[in-house]
Amino acid sequence: MDPQVGHVRSFNRTVVERVGALNDRFLGRDRPVGEARLLWEIGRAGADVRELRVRLSLDSGYVSRLLRALERQRLIAVEPTAGDRRVRRARLTAAGRAERSALERQSNRLARDFLAPLTDAQRERLVAAMQTVERLLSMSLVTITVADPAAAGARWCVARYFEELSSRFERGFDPAASISADDHELRPPNGRFLIAHLRDQPVACGAIKLHRDAPAELKRMWVAPSARGLGLGARLLRALEDHARKAGATAARLETNRALTEAIDLYRRSGYREVPAFNDERYAHHWFEKTLF
Repeated sequence: MDPQVGHVRSFNRTVVERVGALNDRFLGRDRPVGEARLLWEIGRAGADVRELRVRLSLDSGYVSRLLRALERQRLIAVEPTAGDRRVRRARLTAAGRAERSALERQSNRLARDFLAPLTDAQRERLVAAMQTVERLLSMSLVTITVADPAAAGARWCVARYFEELSSRFERGFDPAASISADDHELRPPNGRFLIAHLRDQPVACGAIKLHRDAPAELKRMWVAPSARGLGLGARLLRALEDHARKAGATAARLETNRALTEAIDLYRRSGYREVPAFNDERYAHHWFEKTLF
């Protein structure tokens, strides 16, 4: 067995044992961990059933079974929404709110039990390690796929990207004044548009424009603030470079604004070298290129 795989499996077993996930009376209550987690995620404000599926990365059949179990216990009510009766929304009953409060108290107790046997220094090490593990596990949940640039998720990412450029550039940003990256330029065979999803929510995007006998152009590189610090920018950049190579490009190039200091650092760390201006992009202060072979 791969030693890394063995360590991951051992870690998983320890966590499952320590949190009591194998017990059908999770946190000392009368329900397994799946029901308890769903009750927690519904929250005091309620939640749409389809949002719960996405948030927990569970299939619809399993979520439906959990919801029915909680309904039988009179802890929740599931009803169609007023605006769209096809959309069902789960809400806590009075008994459900009381049970959720009990779960919160027991969860706090379990967390204190984790820490109690340890010294102050050990507690700090454990919490820091947990934060690192959480960040890395979140990164492992991210998927990067090719998308149509006209798809809703792509449109949402690009709109957020334009908003950020407009707020960070000294004189704002007008997409119409920038070098084009229109939909037809980012579809095969002319290019590719990539979207990164975390729990089915778009959190980053990037694109390439492909040219015969010329370097590929990187465009629309953006990572949502909520997903920064996970190394997603570097991962997305590598994915774009891989697509460029497979399409036959021997080099990639890009231009960027001096306000985007994090992006500039990423490009330099990733092997891009600064070169003389190769286009007349009005918002650019730096031009970079990298050999892909």
